[in-house]
Amino acid sequence: MENGEKAVETVVVGNYVEMESEGKDSDMKSKLSNLFWHGGSVYDAWFSCASNQVAQVLLTLPYSFSQLGMLSGILFQLFYGILGSWTAYLISILYVEYRTRKEREKVNFRNHVIQWFEVLDGLLGKHWRNVGLAFNCTFLLFGSVIQLIACASNIYYINDNLDKRTWTYIFGACCATTVFIPSFHNYRVWSFLGLLMTTYTAWYLTIASILHGQVEGVKHSGPSKLVLYFTGATNILYTFGGHAVTVEIMHAMWKPQKFKSIYLFATLYVLTLTLPSASAVYWAFGDLLLNHSNAFALLPKNLFRDFAVVLMLIHQFITFGFACTPLYFVWEKLIGMHECRSMCKRAAARLPVVIPIWFLAIIFPFFGPINSTVGSLLVSFTVYIIPALAHIFTFRSSAARENAVEQPPRFLGRWTGAFTINAFIVVWVFIVGFGFGGWASMINFVHQIDTFGLFTKCYQCPPPVMAAPPPISHPHVNHTHSL
Repeated sequence: MENGEKAVETVVVGNYVEMESEGKDSDMKSKLSNLFWHGGSVYDAWFSCASNQVAQVLLTLPYSFSQLGMLSGILFQLFYGILGSWTAYLISILYVEYRTRKEREKVNFRNHVIQWFEVLDGLLGKHWRNVGLAFNCTFLLFGSVIQLIACASNIYYINDNLDKRTWTYIFGACCATTVFIPSFHNYRVWSFLGLLMTTYTAWYLTIASILHGQVEGVKHSGPSKLVLYFTGATNILYTFGGHAVTVEIMHAMWKPQKFKSIYLFATLYVLTLTLPSASAVYWAFGDLLLNHSNAFALLPKNLFRDFAVVLMLIHQFITFGFACTPLYFVWEKLIGMHECRSMCKRAAARLPVVIPIWFLAIIFPFFGPINSTVGSLLVSFTVYIIPALAHIFTFRSSAARENAVEQPPRFLGRWTGAFTINAFIVVWVFIVGFGFGGWASMINFVHQIDTFGLFTKCYQCPPPVMAAPPPISHPHVNHTHSL
């Protein structure tokens, strides 16, 4: 072939290789099932990315603003939104590169879901695979834990007859039903509904805070301490690090090479939700948020707030599935069940994955601080550092760059520009995100343990109202004496 091109059986379109034929369903399932269940379009991927990115963190961003201050909070959202979009782009490029190489070798992925650690293995070897697998699985594990904690934290503001730990038990059982969802290909209706739910909640927070107005004597003292500043910054780093499931979302697409800019457009939409809501809540309540990591805690109880709580509960169930499904795949591959055709057998095999998530949510119920800790120690590597380094090492040779399926954008300076951006991300995130952020987050996390203890029944719950003691009754004294 000319220009060193290798013959492949798949259809070549421009610089890309078509992975599957869009819309062709071999067994002709019903149109209704396809409409609600089988999603693989660009729009499905966009809904999945946007819905997954802005889950319960929407409720903790005002808390981060109280730590960072208004200006830093806004700037960090914009900055990490750009960085997150770039590294999601890198992951998509590496996925297409890996899959194209494998399909040239006649590898069939029809019954196999490609995951990030397999991309690293195919492009860079087993050591990269092991590091990627460790960070990705640990991050997704704690990402699932955070969703359970968020469920318990939210439902408490509707029904406080049960403590948050008991609600965690209940929602752990509910979220275990995600074992029946086969893959990201089947999240079409859930992703769509999930984004509607977070859109309502974000604008409820914004409007309710503005209508409430500033509390009497409101103070906006942030940033006041370095520990709080870097804790808040790493929570925002976590906010735009939701693409640990990027490869699985891409694999569910009919044309995964079209993913390149999807995460950027998802991020732009998410910013229209997070910036107004976090700014408005912080404007209204100021430093009170330092002791209330869930924004629902400060807003008055009414029908609109309760509706937002219910919607977020449903959305957190969806996001739990997003975070846990890649873990299900890894577990299935480990025990040899991944290509099993029976969904019931696969669901039964997946159940052991839920148990440690359930247990960790009960041990560390620290809604808010746990986001920053996961962001600094896990998201910094999983989502930012490893993809940037993997892109550099995959295309470090001139031959690899020349034969790459996707060339970097010209307006960014091609390979020189891409490598420069990657190097900046690695240095910045390692020093600021992992270094300072890890230091601050761990101090804050240990402080939560010292203050509330492990297995605490009700984290940041208001103290019970003590009933006034009944008046002391004095027995009647008869001063008459019998004769």
